[in-house]
Formats: sequence, C-alpha cells, structure tokens
Amino acid sequence: MDIPMISMALARQKTLSDVQVSLLSNAMDVQETGAEGLLNIIDSSAMELSVNPDIGANFDIKV
Repeated sequence: MDIPMISMALARQKTLSDVQVSLLSNAMDVQETGAEGLLNIIDSSAMELSVNPDIGANFDIKV
C-alpha cells in the first residue's frame, strides 16, 4: 500500500471539495442578490399602483 500517494489523493480531493463549496456559496450569494433586486422592483411597481391605481388598467387595441 502506498500511504504517501493515498495521502496526496485525499488532500487533493479535500481541496477540490473546498473549491466546489466556495463556488456554490458564491452562486447562492449572486442568486440572493438578484432575488432581492427583483423583490425591490416588484415593491416599487406595487407602490406606483397604490398611488395611481388607474395606470395600466385599460388600453386600446386596433387591429
């Protein structure tokens, strides 16, 4: 049995696992920021409708 090779392989696997966890954490942070921005946009449009409830309620179409 080659103990040094096994040790190096385990260390490499741990490093790769740590990198993957870090990348997933960054991706989750980006998604959270995007979701917060989307919620802010939704809240601002709801605010506009509460101030001017008739805006966008009716529209004319000619074909």
